[in-house]
This record gives sequence, C-alpha cells and structure tokens, in this order.
Amino acid sequence: MPNLTVNTRRLVSRLGYEFQDTSLIDIALSHRSVGANNNERLEFLGDSLLNFIIAEALFEKFPDCREGALSQMRSQLVKGVTLAEIAKEFEVGDNLKLGSGELKSGGFRRESILADAVEALIGAIYLDGGMDICREKVLNWYRSRLDAISSKNAGKDAKSRLQELLQASHKDLPKYHLMDTQGDDHQQTFEIECEIKYLKKRFKGSGTSRRAAEQSAALDALAFLQTSDNTQ
Repeated sequence: MPNLTVNTRRLVSRLGYEFQDTSLIDIALSHRSVGANNNERLEFLGDSLLNFIIAEALFEKFPDCREGALSQMRSQLVKGVTLAEIAKEFEVGDNLKLGSGELKSGGFRRESILADAVEALIGAIYLDGGMDICREKVLNWYRSRLDAISSKNAGKDAKSRLQELLQASHKDLPKYHLMDTQGDDHQQTFEIECEIKYLKKRFKGSGTSRRAAEQSAALDALAFLQTSDNTQ
C-alpha cells in the first residue's frame, strides 16, 4: 500500500474518513492522463452511489414532492459544478495525480477533473468502508447544500434564488466582482466574489465561465444565509 503524502493526509482529515486500504485513495486521485491505473472505474461507481444517496435524502426530506421536482433538485446537487465546488472546499486539486500535459494546462483547476475525482473518492470510500459509511460521509459533505435546497426553488439557479431571498427580506441585492482570471483564452478559470452588503461579507466562487463562477459564489452565499439566521 502506498504511503500517504502530507497533503493527502490533510485531505483524508478533511474528508473525515481514514482509509484501511490506502491504495484506493491513491487510485481515486489518479487522472487517466497518468496511465491505465486511473480513477475512471471508481468514478463510474461513485457517480451511481452519489445519485442514489442524494435521491434517497431528497425522497426523505420532501415526502410530498413529485418526481419532477425531486429530479431537478437531485440534478442541481450532483452536477459537475457542485462537485467541483466540494473538491475545492477539500482542496482535492492539490492532491491530483496528472500526466505532464494536464499539469501544464492546469488540469488541477479544471471543473470536470475535480468533479470526477470527488465521484472516485465516493467510490473508494464505499469499497473501503461499505454503504453505511459512504452514505454518512456524502451526507456530511452535502449537509449545508441539502439544508439550503427547497422544492419551491427546484429548477431555479443559485443567483435567482439568492436575489429572491434578499428581496423578500428587503435587503440590497448582491454584487458580483471579478477577482481573477487564470489560464489560456480557451481554458480559463474565473474567480468571483459575491458581496452581501448588509452582512459586510463576500463569498467566493470559481468556474470555467464568469456565469458559472457567479453561480458558485451565489450558492455559497445561499448556504450561509439559509443555515444561519442571517436574513433578518
């Protein structure tokens, strides 16, 4: 079994799960650009597990909700942008194993690669610890997002929901500030801050387009507002 680096031990701590078989986390963090021993199979498994765990959680949280709204909420929670946000919260990018081409092009920041790694980590935890542990960890990672989501808002994007929430409490609308742009023109990463004036607080988001980065920052603001009593 491979020894874990200092960075990977930090990641394990953030994930809240100690692997018995450390080779699983090693594979989960290995992009296909490194060769045949990569995370694609774990990603396939983790994708199915994630969809089931989130579907089950929504089914229990919204007993009166119809299938269409449940599907929309699940899609919002398991989409690549959301998974990439979780990856950034855990600093997964610092631990990715990439081929030289992906390293040069900034693959450790690419949303699709980060999202795939999170799914692979879910698959790895399932194989190492079983379904109950896997469900527990995924729900912990998603707690603020599950608390923030509402059947009334199914299908609405994060910026629209944040605007409606602030309008309902007669607060100033959020302002979005472009803080940084990295990468080549065809493969840029945008860093955005969403300013909530009355809180005197800014929420950060990133994405491969300015719109995606704004949505990411808005979702972070929503999670904060709806899990703390800060709309008064």
